[in-house]
Formats: sequence, structure tokens, C-alpha cells
Amino acid sequence: MRGRVVARAVVVGCGVAGLSAAIALRERGFGVRVVAREPPERTTSAVAAAVWYPYRAYPEERVLSWGARTFEVFRGLAADPRTGVRLGEGVELLRRSAPGEPWWREAVSGFRRCREEELPPGCRGGYRFVAPVAEMPAYLAYLLDRLRGAGGTLELREVSSLEEAGEGADVVVNCSGVWARELARDPSVFPIRGQILRVANPGLERFVLDEENPAGLTYIVPRSGDCVLGGTAEEGRWSTEPDPATAEAILRRCSALEPRLRGARVLEHRAGLRPGRPEVRLELEELPGGTPCVHNYGHGGSGVTLSWGCAEEAAALAGAALS
Repeated sequence: MRGRVVARAVVVGCGVAGLSAAIALRERGFGVRVVAREPPERTTSAVAAAVWYPYRAYPEERVLSWGARTFEVFRGLAADPRTGVRLGEGVELLRRSAPGEPWWREAVSGFRRCREEELPPGCRGGYRFVAPVAEMPAYLAYLLDRLRGAGGTLELREVSSLEEAGEGADVVVNCSGVWARELARDPSVFPIRGQILRVANPGLERFVLDEENPAGLTYIVPRSGDCVLGGTAEEGRWSTEPDPATAEAILRRCSALEPRLRGARVLEHRAGLRPGRPEVRLELEELPGGTPCVHNYGHGGSGVTLSWGCAEEAAALAGAALS
């Protein structure tokens, strides 16, 4: 879309939340400029295994609504190989929880409980379902290309405050993730450090989520040319430097769950900071200088999962603020 510009919007942050919000704003007629310190490929979003799954994001009723909308958008994107999005089958294993109905069950496709013979030792139950998987290098590149093709821009520079970022704009949309602790002066934001490995894919097709593994959070997400193995969820730790001992433990847990990963060639170690918060903050406020600001952060481990639902609501709030 390159039609008449109704207002000027600045989006702070170019991870999946920021780029999705920028596209939603542009499609509502806003002139859009994204401002970020790092390019998309160096954001926390680029580290994500990016299976659709609500993780560490609250409150559940709003998360389910945002997530269901995002699932619907991803279903459409999966038809285009350029997006890096596909629909894949996977399993969530339960070791402590009773295998009842999960609260997110209505948002996914192909849901059923695992049969006993499908479960590894130590599991009380599990779920099989179909969900979107986004290969983040390709998906972030797609989002940026889509934004630029619609007339939006990306400016890489340090942002000292939301007020400074919004100079000359009619509305600011704050998608700064964990850095909202400083930019939005929000002490309730905290990092949830996640470390992953990328390994060569030995022929796996199904993702596996094993959050209740007694040895630590474990997940395996096959992609077209690799597998993402995780992980960690270390609250309050700010380091993005991969730890070798942690990497070895992740590989050990994943290999125990999927023996074909033993001896897999390691391609990369990465760590990122999920933006933790007691609740996702998606609301409108007025900055000290009078510019309206829509906050869209605090998605925990669900940035990809909630991206389009939150982006569309953020764009609607921006439009309402100026109407």
C-alpha cells in the first residue's frame, strides 16, 4: 500500500513485534518509520525457535485471543514459501501435569492426546497438534521486505527515550521488548534469557516441546536446513553470551529425547532475552510532550505467537488515538 498517508507513526524496535506492528500501521494508511538500535537479524526474535505456542505470556484470555488471530494469519502465510512459515506437526510432553484440556487447545489444528506407546519414559501424557513454525531468518527478512515494499522505512540508531524517538511523529508505537524497562520506565519488565543451538538436521520433521523435563527446559524444532535445540528460561539474567556448559547440557537433553541428534554437527550457539512481564502491556498512553504512545511489549516467550494479534490491536489503538 502506498496510498494517502493519514498520519505519521514511529515504531520503536524491529523484532517480530515491531515489524508486524509497522506493517499493520502501514496497511491502515499510516506513514511508518521504524527506529531500532540493531537490525532484525540481531534481535531476540532472530534467536527464537518460533513454534506457535503461548509461553510465559499473560493474561491467558487475552493471550488466547491474540494467539488465535496470529495463528490465522500464519495459516495464510504458510501458503507462500517466501515467508519462511510452514504448518508442522509436533508434540508437547507432560511429565508432571495431568493430561487434561490445555487452555490454548481451540487455537490449534489437529489436536489429540498422545497414545501411551507414543510417549517416552517418564511422561504421564502429551498432546499432538499442528502449529505454525517460522524460520526466523527468512521470516524477518520477509517482514522487512514487505514493510519497505509498502513504503515503510527502517532507521538504525540509538534511541534515548520514547519522546526523542517520536519527534515529528503523530503517534509512537513502543515495541522495544526487554528494553522497555528503560525506555518506558517500567520496572516490571525483566529478561528471561534463552540459549539455543542450531544443528544440522538429521532428518527430523516433528517438533517436540518438553517443558517439564526434570533436567531442564527442552525443545527440538526442525527447520528446512537445520534444527533449533533449546533451551533455557533464566529470569533476571542479562547476558547474551552463549555458555558452553549450558550448550552441552541442551544437546545432551535433546539427544536423550531424540537419539538421531547424537553427533549432529553444531552450526551455531546463540542467546537472547525474552521480555518478561506479569502481563503483556498493550495499551495507549500520552507521553510527557503530548504525543500518543501505544505500548506493545512484555510478550515473554510468545513474541512470534502473539505478533499479528497484538500488531493489529496496536494499530487500531493508534488510529483511535488520532481520531
